[in-house]
Amino acid sequence: MRILVVHNFYQQWGGEDESTKCELHLLRKRGHDVRLYSRHNDEIKTYSLLRKGLLFFEPTWSWKSYREVKQVIQEFKPEVVHFQNFFPLVSPSAHYACAESDIPIIQTLHNYRLLCPVGSFFRNGGVCEECLVHSLWRGVRYGCYHDSRIQIASIVLMLKTHRFLNTWQERVDAFIALTEFSRRKFIEGGLPALKLFTRPHFLNRDPGAGEQFRDYALFVGRLAKEKGLTTLLEAWRTLPEVPLKIIGDGPLHPQLEEFVRQHALMQIELDGFVPGDVVLEYLKRASFLVMPSVWYETFGRTIMEAYATGTPVIASRLGAMADLVEEGRTGLLFNPGDADDLIAKVQYALEHPAERLRWAQEARRAFEQKYSADVAYEKLMKIYAQVM
Repeated sequence: MRILVVHNFYQQWGGEDESTKCELHLLRKRGHDVRLYSRHNDEIKTYSLLRKGLLFFEPTWSWKSYREVKQVIQEFKPEVVHFQNFFPLVSPSAHYACAESDIPIIQTLHNYRLLCPVGSFFRNGGVCEECLVHSLWRGVRYGCYHDSRIQIASIVLMLKTHRFLNTWQERVDAFIALTEFSRRKFIEGGLPALKLFTRPHFLNRDPGAGEQFRDYALFVGRLAKEKGLTTLLEAWRTLPEVPLKIIGDGPLHPQLEEFVRQHALMQIELDGFVPGDVVLEYLKRASFLVMPSVWYETFGRTIMEAYATGTPVIASRLGAMADLVEEGRTGLLFNPGDADDLIAKVQYALEHPAERLRWAQEARRAFEQKYSADVAYEKLMKIYAQVM
């Protein structure tokens, strides 16, 4: 099958970029002829001052992307087009370029951008659904995107324009949501339920289950407000005997270092950014992964990686995390932002090693049944067949 994959890369490599890389590898490994059309946000650094001014309109319609995708379609003649991320430079103009050639279009929903201009339903340290419940212009009022009303107005213009044009209803044949929670949110936001399929992320390579002896708790993720790190550190002030390793980097790194030093939390190690393969090695030696996010998360790739290594998860009872973690089966859930509840769940896990072992076995089973490359490929082929 000839498959055109469309993706807009971010300036900083993120989960959507990694997932696109995995998707390309999955399809090519199984013998498909795959072409990638991509743009990269680094392009913006080369723009003239005038071009940067016109960038306000580019998320709504990019003539460059439209012409280039038309050219790729003419040369490659794909049987299906799979959009990963179109924001901001590819724009929905590429959807029209494909639709005009009568090629089936699939759009993976890696974030909540079609419902929330920021893409995260997160503002002022907590969940915010005002753009979903009231109006997209609430985002402009609050300046949610990079603290810029101009930048978020550009996104709102894109969303308003393509809602008016019925782009998502008429130009896209299937949407892929990553969890049942996100699928429900998109239906609530007006996307057609019959076009919404659920298919989680996956790992191309099975890392295998971890070691039997495990001796620390682990956090993996960007060091940012939405990840619930305040809750995590407050909890660990009461858990001096529980080693905690924190992997990742981000804007909160200096504050975390200061908090650990100020409160003499010697049981906490801040190990910074490490490559993906090394993260898996950390997971193989962890008693459990802690995911204290205070936003919905679109999937929680780290949970999937934990399951692959047979590592149970203690996560916030919120959004995608509440979908992925089966309480009492693959881990435990606690009330988001509630350090006392997190402490109670960590203590329970440590005091019940036999249960923790059972959770680890069930976590590994969940990976094999839901998140392996073979399962992901089978689900994707069914979606492609349906739209074709």
